[in-house]
Amino acid sequence: MTDFPARVRGLLDDLDTASGEAIGEAAALLLDSVEAGGIVHVAGAGHSLALVCETFYRAGGLAAVRPVWDPRVLPLGGAVRSTRAERRAGAGRAVVEAAAPAPPDVAVVFSTSGRNPYPVEIAAECAAREVPVVAVTSVRAARGAAARTATTLADHARIVLDTRVPPGDVLHPAGAPRTAAVSTVLAAYAWARVLAALDDLAAERGADPARWTSANVPGGDAVNAALLERYRHRVPELTGE
Repeated sequence: MTDFPARVRGLLDDLDTASGEAIGEAAALLLDSVEAGGIVHVAGAGHSLALVCETFYRAGGLAAVRPVWDPRVLPLGGAVRSTRAERRAGAGRAVVEAAAPAPPDVAVVFSTSGRNPYPVEIAAECAAREVPVVAVTSVRAARGAAARTATTLADHARIVLDTRVPPGDVLHPAGAPRTAAVSTVLAAYAWARVLAALDDLAAERGADPARWTSANVPGGDAVNAALLERYRHRVPELTGE
């Protein structure tokens, strides 16, 4: 028998303790932005792009979300190339310049280590444009990571959601971890908690932020068609135009 499930649950509890207050703050920041007509710009590189997919055009997710990314940081198009790309200075700044976020927009940047130039530049450039940044990162992993930048992702964030991912990401076996990475599980949980808190806050305010509906339930396509028309010009990635 393995205690791996118990250790994952322990990390989820640890995340709740470490980031519970920040989750509420992030939910309020995002709701304020969306209610003011803003767009949530979401970024990540490598396997953190899984979390960008989790936020974008996702059943139950906010409709006012735009992925900010460079295709070169996607491992599926070339794994070694993607590692080089997120370490290359200037790439993160370039994708922000292309997206041109501005208040009342918000940025959410996913990066477990938060030490590569790509996510750090995205956060720094957004902050310089007075677009507040929510960092979804691991403070412990950042401390144990190679320092490829003078600052970390968290240094440029207004709100930090500490996922509590251990250095190296892997969790099994307990004595000498070498497999079973947990960063995606923990970051997806943190994002789901933000959405739940945002929904509760919206209900308190009497607000109803636009959300995607699953295309696999009756009426889903009609709901989503209206949202596509509403956001297609502000989020070109919705239609590829």
